[in-house]
Amino acid sequence: MKPVKKKKTEEPELEPLCCCEYIDRNGEKNHVAACLCDCQDLDEGCDRWLTCQSLRPETCERITDTISDRLRIPWLRGAKKVNISIVPPLVLLPVFLHVASWHFLLGVVVLTSLPMLALWYYYLTHRRKEQTLFFLSLGLFSLGYMYYVFLREVVPQGRVGPTQLALLTCGLLLILLALYRAKKNPGYLSNDKSPSNSQIECPVKKGQEKTKGFPGTDASGSLNNRTLKDDVRGSSRVGLDSPAKVKEDWCAKCQLVRPARAWHCRICGICVRRMDHHCVWINSCVGESNHQAFILALSIFLLTSVYGISLTLNTICRDRSLFTALFYCPGVYANYSSALSFTCVWYSVIITAGMAYIFLIQLINISYNVTEREVQQALRQKTGRRLLCGLIVDTGQYNRGFLRNWLQFSTLGTHTVHTPAEDIV
Repeated sequence: MKPVKKKKTEEPELEPLCCCEYIDRNGEKNHVAACLCDCQDLDEGCDRWLTCQSLRPETCERITDTISDRLRIPWLRGAKKVNISIVPPLVLLPVFLHVASWHFLLGVVVLTSLPMLALWYYYLTHRRKEQTLFFLSLGLFSLGYMYYVFLREVVPQGRVGPTQLALLTCGLLLILLALYRAKKNPGYLSNDKSPSNSQIECPVKKGQEKTKGFPGTDASGSLNNRTLKDDVRGSSRVGLDSPAKVKEDWCAKCQLVRPARAWHCRICGICVRRMDHHCVWINSCVGESNHQAFILALSIFLLTSVYGISLTLNTICRDRSLFTALFYCPGVYANYSSALSFTCVWYSVIITAGMAYIFLIQLINISYNVTEREVQQALRQKTGRRLLCGLIVDTGQYNRGFLRNWLQFSTLGTHTVHTPAEDIV
């Protein structure tokens, strides 16, 4: 008898998802309309809240994970997931500003509490070393909402001309373009293997021979256990006392050798060339490749914000100077339109003051050729020279004078040819 051929079992094809369907974290098909269905953790949390019982931490985490997984918007070929940290600024900012415009005392309370809430949330996420889109969403939505209030409440009063409106609009567009450029790659280090760089020259102290090979090898080529233990602990600086111009160190997390002034960002989880700091307003690091765009975005924002504030105050508080109108504008709360505009002015002033402080620190650091990361390290190790009550910290390591420091900053990432970081695992 002829052997019977077995038919291949055909796997069932998955049906395409409609715009409101999605695959949840459990691998099951779900629908946007069922976002509040079949959630035992949420039911348990509501029961405990109604009976005045405390929630367990693990229950709160499961509820947060469930909400973030089910918070989606309809999209082609399946609903798209929305980051939950984007939502609070879109809802709370208009509510707070409208409440603050009801009365002068309410405005003082709300505008004082807003920076405190933002700082509390910043330290909460910074301590957990988590990425968040809250501040990026807050910044972009603040720009859009301030422009919307300006068009709706200030422009119709006839005190703003077409040229002034065009200048303000161009400033807003330039801010968005600069932020888009600053959001790009800040100079991430890659661990691509390169045959020409397979040997790594480790700087050593005077009296020792230079060895080529893996970090932690002696003259005979054998591994040094003490150095390996230091490398496994983390990213320790190599050859700080060496007169070599270029110092390199080994990052145990990224498994690569990084050049001088490069650091590992614990929030992004990757090493960045000439890392200055991790900026929550762009949800990215500020490094060698985007530092200039970051400074440009700050400068354009400050000019545009001051210009918009002056146009608004000249409209709602006529025949008064800018500084006087900011603190004394009688009758501004008699009309809800002028009260909302005045509240938005003070909100813009608070944001502008914070950005002006960041801009000032950046200008000082560039003038002394020091990064914010190096400043913090120098303060911890007490190796920097503090001037003007600690506003200026000079490490003296890379300072070449005011003009040369700014010349070096203006040519960041343009003339230097970087070799890829070496993967030595």
